[in-house]
Order: sequence, then structure tokens, then C-alpha cells
Amino acid sequence: MTDSTRHADAIVVGAGPAGSATAYWLAQAGLDVFLLEKATFPRDKICGDGLTPRAVRALIGMGVDINDPGWGRNKGLRIYGGGVKVELPWPELASFPDFGLVRKRTDLDQLLAEHAAKAGAHLLQGCNVTGPILDERTDRIIGVTADHEGDAIEFRAPLVVAADGNSTRLSLAMGLRRREDRPMGVAVRRYFETPRHDDAFMEAWLELWDGERLLPGYGWVFGVGDGTSNVGLGLLNTSKAFQSVDYRGMLKRWCAQMPEDWQFDEDHATSKIRGAALPMGFNRQPHYTRGMLLVGDAGGMINPFNGEGIDYALESGRLAADIMVQALARRTPAQRERTLYEYPRILKDEHGGYFTLARLFVHAIGDPRIMKFLTSHGLPHPTLMRFTMKLLANLTDPKGGDAMDRVINAMQKVAPAA
Repeated sequence: MTDSTRHADAIVVGAGPAGSATAYWLAQAGLDVFLLEKATFPRDKICGDGLTPRAVRALIGMGVDINDPGWGRNKGLRIYGGGVKVELPWPELASFPDFGLVRKRTDLDQLLAEHAAKAGAHLLQGCNVTGPILDERTDRIIGVTADHEGDAIEFRAPLVVAADGNSTRLSLAMGLRRREDRPMGVAVRRYFETPRHDDAFMEAWLELWDGERLLPGYGWVFGVGDGTSNVGLGLLNTSKAFQSVDYRGMLKRWCAQMPEDWQFDEDHATSKIRGAALPMGFNRQPHYTRGMLLVGDAGGMINPFNGEGIDYALESGRLAADIMVQALARRTPAQRERTLYEYPRILKDEHGGYFTLARLFVHAIGDPRIMKFLTSHGLPHPTLMRFTMKLLANLTDPKGGDAMDRVINAMQKVAPAA
């Protein structure tokens, strides 16, 4: 095209899991969609690379081939804490598969973006969105300006999706600020060559000591299956000690305490230590405003209970696309707006109560005495731990489940929406 303005039904800014899922479902419905990614693939994202059955369900729903050799498959979670070790298989449920996956984000994000492109989305890599285009009369977003391979291009569409991650510059340009009353996390991780790379369980270590201080969060060891494991720490800002923690130093000290034959040492490290912020519990709202929808990390959709965000990224992408398809078929602007405002309402209905429970939990474990009590007294009880796993990973059957499912579902319903 010689013209520097390009038109579509929708624009998705950011080709992480949330953006690619949104673009995939929009394209599947026959809409013309631009998927704009500022980096070029393959590119890395700081993550544990672990996918619980909730994320696996979303991938299967998108038609992603999870039997490809690049996926590491696991059957549950091995938890260390309070001097004990507990192996918890993923629960047997009608609503979710009974296995998890591990795949490096360098592979996963490229695979999902290409999956969206195969469905018909126009994927542009190296396309840096520089700001929104607003309708002067209505103050609605009607497109974005972008720098693509040195060319200034305008992309125009009636609906725009912010899928540009934690920093979400597009949301900031539209005046959406982060909510300070929501928890934030920090994740640091490193890859190591290790004989433990094909472990059948993902591992979580619930006691993170920084010298004499017990911190809220957990350590993980996730076998990638390619000769390496992803080893990292996730910490919450709900403890007074959060601001003074040297995360990288803490990860090094934590790795040094591991058995020597696991090879979590400098000689076997295959990457640098890298860290990233984790926006949690719907920390940026509203999720729809003035023609723009927020998905994934841009909308703070990381689970405060376990730090997982890929599942909610994929789910929010599908929901946003469904709503957008319906809205664009409405005949009047008023009907279209009424439909679009269903997006934040459904998000809150589905996850708001759960995220509120998670927020209360992470504030409680910010007190080291509560954290110590839970690890010392909770872990030795298998039934309690199975309940805890279902709660923390948000894995229940909504109807016809067992007593644990019914209790967790009832807790979510009575909790106020986040």
C-alpha cells in the first residue's frame, strides 16, 4: 500500500498470549484485524514458562497442537515447605484437562502469534505503536499511530485492544492509571542445564528466606524438557521487606542451597538472571472505555494466588473477541456501546470474587507469622493441600463438582468483585 493509513475492523496492540488470542478469535469470526508487535520474534518474556490445566484448556480451544515435541508435559505440582514435600497431581475435572505444560516464552509467543496469522490476522512485527488516535468530537479511540520499519503509519479501526503488557503505554495514553490498592509481584528467573529438565512435576517452594526474613511468595523449578529448567522466585509487595529485597542476589543464594547434582550454578547457567513486574488482581480498570478493551497483563489479569497470567490472558482474549464481534454487528452506536460494556461486567462476574479472595490471602501472608503457620501446619495435611491447590490454581468444576469445588465456588460468589 502506498497510502500510510490502513483500515481494519479491529486493531490489537501487542502479540503476547493475550493479543494473539484476541486476534486469533477475531480472525476466526471473519473480522479484518491488525496484530501489531513492537519486537520481532523470537523474543523473550520473563515468566516461569509453566502452564496449569486452565491455560492448557485455552490452548486446546484455540486448536494449538500441544502434542508437538516442543511441549514439556507434567502431571502435577510438587510442593516443599514446613520441612515436608507433597506431590499433588492436577485434579480430575470435567472442565479442565489433568495435565500441565511447560514451554519457553521465546517459543510460545511466536507460535501463538503465527497461529493468529494463519487464522487470517495481519501480523506486523517491529511495529512500535506510538500513541492513540482520538475522535475530537467523541474522545473515542479510532486508531493508533505507529512506526514500522522507519515509516510512520496510521492504523484505523472502530475498536482497539490494548494487549501491550504490564507497561501498557496505550492505556496510559488513554488516561488509565494503575490501582495502588492491588498487589504487585516481581518475578526473577534463570535457565540452567540440569538432569531435572524432564521432571514429571512442576515444583513450588513455599518458604523464601532472605536471611532471617520469611517473605511472601514462592520459588519454582519447572523442567522445560529441552535439557534445561526454568528456576525462579516470585515475590509479593504485601510484606514490609519487599522494597529492600535484592531479588537477583536472593535467587543466587536460593540456588546455592540446592543439591549440587541439580547443577543450579554459574557453570550450568544458560541465561542471565532477568526480572519483571507482575500486575495482579485487575490492577488497571476499567477494562473497556471509549472504544478500547484491555486484555491480559494490560488489565492486571495475573492471579495473585499463584502468579499465573497466561491462562487469564488467553481467556480474556477470547472473551474480548466474542464481545467485539457481537458489538460490531449492532446497528447503532448506543447498541454497540451496551454490548461492549458487557466485557468488564463478565470479567468481574467470572474472576472478580476470586481475585478478591486472592487479594485478602496475599495481604495475610505478608505477615511472616501467618506465612510460617500456613507452611508448618497446612502442608502435612493432604486433604487440605488438595483443596489449597484447587483454590490457588482456580481449578474447579462449576457444576457437579465435589465438596471442595462447591466450597471454593461459594467463596467466590460471596466475595465482592475485584
